[in-house]
Amino acid sequence: MADVKLAIIYYSSTGTNYKMAKWAEEEAEKTDADVKLVRVPELAPMEAIEQNPAWKEHYTATKDVVPEATVDDLDWADAVLFSMPTRFGNVPAQIKQFMDQAGGLWFQGKLVNKVISAMTSAQNPHGGQESTLLNFYTTMFHWGSIIATPGYTNDAVFGAGGNPYGTSVSVDGEGNMKEDVESAVRHQVNRTLEIAGKFVE
Repeated sequence: MADVKLAIIYYSSTGTNYKMAKWAEEEAEKTDADVKLVRVPELAPMEAIEQNPAWKEHYTATKDVVPEATVDDLDWADAVLFSMPTRFGNVPAQIKQFMDQAGGLWFQGKLVNKVISAMTSAQNPHGGQESTLLNFYTTMFHWGSIIATPGYTNDAVFGAGGNPYGTSVSVDGEGNMKEDVESAVRHQVNRTLEIAGKFVE
């Protein structure tokens, strides 16, 4: 794993996916991988953010701490782990815009063979978690990337609810995670690095 460059790219409104991304960063840094944690730029206007105290608190706490993601991070990375909430069974607009900006890299063939994995969250277990990941991976097929899902490769996956497409968590109205997914996140990042290591020359 020493030569793997891993970008952890997340979007989080109230902090759930930030926390998952931080667990992934912490676990990846135990290896010799070169790790970069970045956040997808926020698109929502401040008027909307300020109407939700948890959203405003998280945005304010991280906007000057975590660098914003750019498509250069995709170009740099051998492997990318995304973390994002679900929006009506699909990816948030912030993630979609970020992926759309990668058209130039796609056209040049620079996204081919990138190892990609993804995690998500929703208010309840059937709130679109699986479809969000499957919809996200559809874009990865177009990129020619290699999708690294956790499958059922570790008991931690079952402990987190058993989503084979990527770690997913449900969150209550106060922003608390309902399932214990930390072990699953850590397993997923290690699996992503293991697979990526097979492709790094």
